[in-house]
Amino acid sequence: QVQLVESGGGLVQAGGSLRLSCAASGRTFNNYNMGWFRQAPGKERERVAAVSWSGGGTYYADSVKGRFTISRDNAKNTVYLQMNSLKPEDTAVYYCAACKKGSGCSWSQPDYWGQGTQVTVSS
Repeated sequence: QVQLVESGGGLVQAGGSLRLSCAASGRTFNNYNMGWFRQAPGKERERVAAVSWSGGGTYYADSVKGRFTISRDNAKNTVYLQMNSLKPEDTAVYYCAACKKGSGCSWSQPDYWGQGTQVTVSS
């Protein structure tokens, strides 16, 4: 069992920055690929970034490329999402998710979800 706890959300003006953190319980963090998703009111949840278990591979949605950076610290069981040049359309609840490597897990149905953290970008 893995528990994921997000933090770092808040209210920021357009053009500003936030760093989200997702702390994972357990001693098997480096067995999991990690992802960040977001869901805005009335919209479907979308994957915005992901990082492989080793940190060597990353994915970004087109809408955040060049502005967001995902990273992980396996020693701290934590994955981060640095968000720069924020736009009002980035406003959403951001969720952390974990997908066990080599298990056939896909991002359409991750193994674990965090509870989410609200990010609001004002214009």
